[in-house]
Amino acid sequence: MTSASRPSRPWRRRLARPLPPALTDLAVAAVVALLTGLDAAVNDSGHQQADRLTWSLYAVSVAALLVRSRWPVAVTVVTGAGCAGWALHGHIGELLNLPVMVALYALAERGDRRRTLRAAVVSAVVSGVVSVIAGKDVAQPQGAPLLEMLWPLVPLLLGEVVRGRRELLKEYADRAERAEADRERQARRKVEQERVRIARELHDVVAHTVSAMTVQAGLALDALDADPEVARTAMRQVRTSGKEAVRELRATVGVLREGRRTADVDPAPRLAQLDELVEGVRATGLTVSLHVDTGGREVPRLVELAAYRIVQEALTNVIKHADARHAAVSVARTAAGDGDHLAVDITDDGQAPAAPVRGRGYGLIGMRERATAMGGTLLAGPQRDGGWRVGARLPVEGGGMPSAQAASEGGACA
Repeated sequence: MTSASRPSRPWRRRLARPLPPALTDLAVAAVVALLTGLDAAVNDSGHQQADRLTWSLYAVSVAALLVRSRWPVAVTVVTGAGCAGWALHGHIGELLNLPVMVALYALAERGDRRRTLRAAVVSAVVSGVVSVIAGKDVAQPQGAPLLEMLWPLVPLLLGEVVRGRRELLKEYADRAERAEADRERQARRKVEQERVRIARELHDVVAHTVSAMTVQAGLALDALDADPEVARTAMRQVRTSGKEAVRELRATVGVLREGRRTADVDPAPRLAQLDELVEGVRATGLTVSLHVDTGGREVPRLVELAAYRIVQEALTNVIKHADARHAAVSVARTAAGDGDHLAVDITDDGQAPAAPVRGRGYGLIGMRERATAMGGTLLAGPQRDGGWRVGARLPVEGGGMPSAQAASEGGACA
C-alpha cells in the first residue's frame, strides 16, 4: 500500500463505525420524509389531492420516526394510523406506506419473535380491512385485499432476519469468549500442576540426597579425631552423594530449559532400584531392612515410581527427624475386593515429634499427592509402641498413566 493511501485509513474506520441511535433515526426520518413528501404532493387526477389532512398525517408519521428506536411499538401504531388515514381519505401513492414499513422493520429488528408474530397478524388484518373499506367506491381487482395483507409482512420478515443474524453473531462471539476463557483456565491449571510436579520432584530427589550428605558429614566430623579412616570414608560418601545431587539438578534444569527429555536423563526409578536407595541410607548409620514382593507380576511403571518416591521421602524424614536406629521398608502386592494394590509401609523406632517439624510438611504433602494421583491413599503418624509409620495403598490395576507418560513424568527429575 502506498503512503498516499495511508492517511485515508482513519476516515475509513470512522465511516465504518455505527451511528448513534438518535442520529440513525434522524437520518432515516429525513430520507423517508423526502420520498414520502414527493409522493404525497402528487396524486392521480381521479383521486383526492393533497390537503391539510394529508400533510398533517405526513408530519405526524415523519415525526414519529424520530423516536422509533426508543418506542418501536408506539411508532408503529402512529405510522400505521397515518397510512390508514391516507387510504381512507382517498389519497393514494406508491410510497405513502413507507413510514409504517420502516416502523414495522424496527419493531421486528429490536424485539423478539413472539412480538413479530403478533405484529404480523395485526398489521395484515388491519391492512386488509382498510383495503376493503377504501376500495368500496373504487373498482379494484378481486385479489387486491389479499395483496394488501401481504406487504406489511415484508419489513417484518426483513427485521426478523437482521435480528436473528445479530443474535447468532452475538452467540458465536459469546461462545468464542467462553472457549477462550476455558482455554486460559486450562492453561493456568496445567501450569499450576506442572509447577507442583516440579516442586515435588525436586523435593523428593534432592532433599533425600542432601539429607544423607548432612548425616554423613556429621559422622565424619564426629570421627575426625577418634577414627580418621571412618571420617575419610564418610567424606568420600559425601562427595559421591554431592556428585549425584549435581547430576540430578543438571538433568532437571536441562529438561526445564529445553522443554523436552534429553538422551542423558536416566529413566524413572523402579522398585528394583530400592536396594540402591536403601544401601545409600545405610551409609548414614541407619539400619534398614527391605522386603519387596510383587508376586512375580509386573507393576505399572508409574505405580512403581510413586512407591519408590514414597519410600525415598519416608526414609529422608527418618534421617532428618526421627533419630531412629532401625527402619523397615515393605512393598508388597496384595489382593482385595476392589482389585490388586501395592501396599507400601515404612516404619522406624525413633521418637515421633511432639509438634510438627518446620519443613516436614512438604514431604508429607508430596507423598499424599503421589498416592492420590494413583487413586490410592496414604496415612502417616506415630505408632502405639513408639516410632513412626508411613503406609500407602496404591491400586495396581487401572492405576496411573501409560508407560510413555510415566517416563516423561518421572524421568525428567529422576
